[in-house]
Amino acid sequence: MRITKKYVNDIAYRIVGCAIEVHKQIGPGLLESVYEICFVEELNSQRFEVKRQVAVPINYKGKDLGTNLVLDLLINDLIIVELKAVELMIPVFKAQILSYLKLTGKPKGLLINFHCENIKDNLIPLVTDEFSKLPES
Repeated sequence: MRITKKYVNDIAYRIVGCAIEVHKQIGPGLLESVYEICFVEELNSQRFEVKRQVAVPINYKGKDLGTNLVLDLLINDLIIVELKAVELMIPVFKAQILSYLKLTGKPKGLLINFHCENIKDNLIPLVTDEFSKLPES
């Protein structure tokens, strides 16, 4: 399988579809952990490869300093998904996922807030330099 911008974006689109389905089924107002369980179930039903609570190594100037960071979901070893169930999205959430993307070298991330009326209106997609290096299609 050749990894292209189109391939990554198509996967991201399908992931968002799964989030919309979860939101449609259980609605807003629950704990993030509930959304994670349901979202992983939906992703698995769509045959995604999902890793939960993935440790992010901290590499500083070529030295592995271990890890204290854990990202919510890594899908198909390409896209990081951070889940939130909050009333207000704050800038540190975006900074958090950008840091995860940089530390892991993954091309794309999705910040999804389930505590909302409409998932698409509260979705923040992010790409990195790794994404920009990929061929278009």
